[in-house]
Amino acid sequence: MSGAAAEQQSQVVTGTTVITLSGRKVVGGVAEGEALVTRDRISGWGGIDPRTGTVIETRHELRGVSFAGKVLVFPGAKGSSGWSAMFHLARLMNAVPAAFLFNEMTTKIALGAVVTHAPSMTDFDRDPMECIETGDWVRVDADRGIVEITKKKKPGDTL
Repeated sequence: MSGAAAEQQSQVVTGTTVITLSGRKVVGGVAEGEALVTRDRISGWGGIDPRTGTVIETRHELRGVSFAGKVLVFPGAKGSSGWSAMFHLARLMNAVPAAFLFNEMTTKIALGAVVTHAPSMTDFDRDPMECIETGDWVRVDADRGIVEITKKKKPGDTL
């Protein structure tokens, strides 16, 4: 994407930067929440606690962190087909992400997204992991194929 096009997709509103991404819907719907970003793939079977939505995988950078109610931004799924079973249980416990944004579409992540009923997107015009940081506010409109990121304020930011 050219610099001019990227600038057109970013705007400053009342001292807050808003970035817009376009992508492809996997599961429709609209949701918003705080972003939780990881560069590590997540294992559904043995990698999460479906009762709390907490990553329990031993060497995962999010070990001990819950994704419940957050917009989960990650490269994709790994491991077995346990994604659908574990995320179905997490949905029953109300411990699923508000939305999924991921880079690599596989049957594992597709099943996990479908059973959670969470708005989910992939195939973005820019890498969401390059644009979104943990703590940013993210609105996912999968029906329209649009993600709006409101960057979190950092210490020293002024209006």
